[in-house]
Amino acid sequence: MQYLSQLDLTKVLFLDIETVPMASSFSGLPPAWQQLWEKKAKSMIKEDITASDIFDRAAIYAEFGKIVCIGVGIITGHPSEPKLRLKSFYGDDEKVLLQDFANLLTQHFNTDRCKLCAHNGKEFDYPYISRRMLVHGIKLPYLLDNAGKKPWEIANLDTMELWKFGDFKSFTSLNLLANLFGIPTPKDDIDGSMVADVYYRENDLNRIAVYCNKDVVTLVQLMLKLMNKDIISEEFITNPEF
Repeated sequence: MQYLSQLDLTKVLFLDIETVPMASSFSGLPPAWQQLWEKKAKSMIKEDITASDIFDRAAIYAEFGKIVCIGVGIITGHPSEPKLRLKSFYGDDEKVLLQDFANLLTQHFNTDRCKLCAHNGKEFDYPYISRRMLVHGIKLPYLLDNAGKKPWEIANLDTMELWKFGDFKSFTSLNLLANLFGIPTPKDDIDGSMVADVYYRENDLNRIAVYCNKDVVTLVQLMLKLMNKDIISEEFITNPEF
């Protein structure tokens, strides 16, 4: 891809988010929010299914969910021997983790030379983070403040969009592309559908953060494959503070 050939990977912040419903169960919602979810879920309900039955889907909507982890990665070193540094922002207090993430963007990724990269980021990660920041009264960092911009004015990257080559018919998962390109993926005891249970029933945020960072690694390796570059060896992947 000629567009990617000019990309400075050291100016790209790779990210992935993990989200959960705003409450552990439908019954745990205040009555007003139960009514709002019932209205939202109406189009998803089929025979013998209630709004309560599909409350786990609330996690994908910024109005009914919250972020419990943002995993990020940055490529450093010489292009011939790149290294990947990882970090996770996670916790029960969404406002705190979002403010910490906003501080990172403001301090280190605050110009038009920088970009964000996520898989399905334009449809999910970027708007979700932005909406939750606004809910908490956090000023949007430069790379997320896209209101009023034309699509071609938004420089943030989306590996799923890059893979589509203009085809808008289908969703292609990160896991599918990792297998297609032969990218090593660890055998996890958790997947995205389990995050809410791990959060609410096991209270194991560290487990979620580890899972999230593994997705960031896969995301970075996929971008390198899309650029016809070698993936980063495991020995060059570290987890220091930025």
